[in-house]
Amino acid sequence: MFDYASPRYFEPISNVNEKRGVGQHPHRGFETVTLAFQGEVEHSDSEGNQDVIGPGDVQWMTAARGIVHEEFHSTKFSERGGVFEMCQLWVNLPAEDKMSMPRYQPILDGNIPKVELISGGGSAGEGSCSIARLEDGYNRVIAGTFRNTTGPAKTFTPVNLWDVVLLNRNLQFQFDITEGHTTLVFVRRGAVTVQGKQLNTADVAIMSAEGLTLMLQATKEETALLILSGEPINESIAARGPFVMNTQKELQEAVRDYQLGQNGF
Repeated sequence: MFDYASPRYFEPISNVNEKRGVGQHPHRGFETVTLAFQGEVEHSDSEGNQDVIGPGDVQWMTAARGIVHEEFHSTKFSERGGVFEMCQLWVNLPAEDKMSMPRYQPILDGNIPKVELISGGGSAGEGSCSIARLEDGYNRVIAGTFRNTTGPAKTFTPVNLWDVVLLNRNLQFQFDITEGHTTLVFVRRGAVTVQGKQLNTADVAIMSAEGLTLMLQATKEETALLILSGEPINESIAARGPFVMNTQKELQEAVRDYQLGQNGF
């Protein structure tokens, strides 16, 4: 699942007891990955983790055999108000890992490597490839590997999660994708051509698994996008609400365990 909360201004809250967000709810069988672009989210869970993520930060929570958590605008953000922009991914786990121990990874902006892009073709340098300057564009490598740089997120299966900013409209940029990966391109801000086809703000492109190279060129200044790719698990999926398992029987067990307060333990 991919869920995007587009930029929205929230007025300050005068009542300190008022909260905006989602109260306690369970998960099992997958991971939630929350990327903060603007605003702040405060998280707490049944494993004792408590954290606040802000612009540039990432929260990678592995529910696995069971976790209960809540997510609200942080107290400070609620008091001052401001623009809120986030996205959340649900990353499936293979059957052998669905009942593993829960895990929480707070990944701060300062710990995410920012890597220069490879430019080639376009209106500058037809037929040649070179390393672009950070001033022309960059890739924040959250998970997976890009140009020999590996992101800080620990994953159960091969996953690339790249937060890309394109700043030079005169350059075409090249992204090498792992063969066989399912790949998605989401335009968060601005506009871009992907393999020569135009994508605008909030557009999504799902790429063929046979491709190995993406060619992107911004058509608006300061274009921002996400490139997501992952190795297909190729297992049956049984999903209901906050649970993602492999069979209906496992789903029933997840619901029963939560109702009994066991939540997988």
